[in-house]
Amino acid sequence: MMLSDVMEDYLKVIYQLQQQTDDRIKTSEIADELDVTSPTVTSMLEKLEDRSLIDREKYRGVTLTTEGETVALEIVRHHRLLEAYLTEHLDYDWSEVHAEADRLEHHISEVFEARVAESLDDPEVDPHGSPIPSPDLEPPDRPDGDSVVECAEGETVVVEEVADHDPDILSYLSDHGVEPGLELEILEIAPFGMVTARSSESDESVSLPDDVARHVRVARTAEPEQ
Repeated sequence: MMLSDVMEDYLKVIYQLQQQTDDRIKTSEIADELDVTSPTVTSMLEKLEDRSLIDREKYRGVTLTTEGETVALEIVRHHRLLEAYLTEHLDYDWSEVHAEADRLEHHISEVFEARVAESLDDPEVDPHGSPIPSPDLEPPDRPDGDSVVECAEGETVVVEEVADHDPDILSYLSDHGVEPGLELEILEIAPFGMVTARSSESDESVSLPDDVARHVRVARTAEPEQ
C-alpha cells in the first residue's frame, strides 16, 4: 500500500497520542500536534478511514486499526533508529536529530533499516530513551513513568525518557546534564513552576522550569522520607 508522507505522519502522531491515553484520539489533539487546522485533520482522517487504517466514530475520535498501527510502528522504528544512528555515528547533537529523522523516516528501505540496526547492535531505545519497536513491529510497552512535575520532594528518581520534538528543551537538558539513566533526588517543587533536583552525576543541584520538567519522564527508585 503506497501512502504519502503526510498520511504516514498522521498515523505516527495518532500512535504516539495513543501511548498516552486509553481514550480515542480527538481531531483537536491531532491538529495541535501537527500544527494544522481541525478541518485539515478531518479531511485526512476521511482518507485514512477509507483505507481502513483508522477506526473513526463521529464526536468520539479515532483509533488505529491493526493495519494502521503496523504502518505507524514501522515509521516510528525508522525514526528512532535514525535518531540513534545520527547521534552515534554522525556526531549529531540529540537536539538536532528529531527534525533530521522526520525528513528521512519515510524514505529508507528495509535493507537500509536492517543495516542501521545492525551497526547499532539493535538498540532497544533511542537517544532520548524512547523504545524502538522491534523488527517484527510488535508494539513496545507503553511508558509507565511519570513526569518530574508529578514527583514529590525527597523522592529519588531515574530519568527514563525525554520528549524529542523541542530542540530548545533538549539543549537546556543537555546543558544541565539531564539525560536517560541519570539519577535525581527531588529537592523542591516550587509553587511558581520550578523543580530543583540534585544530580547523582555531578552532586550539584539542577533547576528545571515547569515547561521543561513536564517533558522529562522518570521512574521512582526511593520513596520520600516521612
